[in-house]
Amino acid sequence: MELFGKPIFFIYFLLAALAAGAIWLAGNKLKNRAINAFFGPQAYAKLTGGLRLNHKLNAIFFFTGLFFLFTALARPQWGTEVMQAEGKFAQTVIAVDVSSSMKARDLQPDRLANAKNMLSMLISNLKDERIGIIAFTTKAYIQCPITTDEAALKYFLSNLKPDMLPVPGTALAAPVDLAAHMLSKYPGQKALILLTDGEDHEPDQLKKAIKIAIENGLRVIAVGIGTQEGELIPQRVDGSGKVLEYKKDKNGNTVVSKLDEKSLLELAQATNGAYIHYTTPAQVASKVEANLKDLDRSYSSSGAHARYKDRYQIPLGIAILLFCLWLLWPAGKAAADAGSKKVQ
Repeated sequence: MELFGKPIFFIYFLLAALAAGAIWLAGNKLKNRAINAFFGPQAYAKLTGGLRLNHKLNAIFFFTGLFFLFTALARPQWGTEVMQAEGKFAQTVIAVDVSSSMKARDLQPDRLANAKNMLSMLISNLKDERIGIIAFTTKAYIQCPITTDEAALKYFLSNLKPDMLPVPGTALAAPVDLAAHMLSKYPGQKALILLTDGEDHEPDQLKKAIKIAIENGLRVIAVGIGTQEGELIPQRVDGSGKVLEYKKDKNGNTVVSKLDEKSLLELAQATNGAYIHYTTPAQVASKVEANLKDLDRSYSSSGAHARYKDRYQIPLGIAILLFCLWLLWPAGKAAADAGSKKVQ
């Protein structure tokens, strides 16, 4: 817990106090010089009728009031309160291919690392979205349920790794089906952001994926990651990242993973979505965000959030009281000669 929300205002107080003190001292000197020049050394006592302000006490009121004013601006806070956040949100699920082909290094450092960098940027920009995260191969699993919690989304995103699931390969219908289930309670059109190299290892999966998406009002924004020329898949690497062995198929042939744009493009077009070829994290994140602009939104609570209570009212009240005392504190009687001594 931080006791002050904006502690920088204490530095501003020191600057303001120094400036006010300098002005105060300079003003008093100029006033005394003017009185002496125009009326003589006895004029101050005569002009005030034997009264003078208690300058030290007034200075205490002023500078203490200034301190409490800046303390209020620094937002003192303690104790907690529960706030219900509400708003209109669109609904999106992100599905990330974590099959072994995502270790291919046709994009540096590898395909999955690029996908995670792009998605981290995207999540930071999507403030009005409920988002869930799926990891998939030939099966799909929920990694993060649908939420508006950016920190939670980035945490689960950072934990995605190639071969993290117990089943190999890639199938497009699995993430589409799971995303449709996750989004089924929300009305209107929703979106699935699908990041994969598109290599579907199961027959008829594309047709099945299209059917599920259309039936559930799911717009697929497919991001194809990799190159059409393809790349070898690292199987074993040493501590420095050097590849010791590449993946081989059951016949002992080295596997080359190629981007299958055709199936991803067909899936995107059939669901009124978009296909985006991966280039750089920033460019792709911007294109994906643009394709999410017109999704249907629903109004609801995004959950309860605990926050610290602001307590600025206490120092602000003290500051107002001290400034009133500074302005209204009565003058004290002083001997005429005492007044003359003040202007020596």
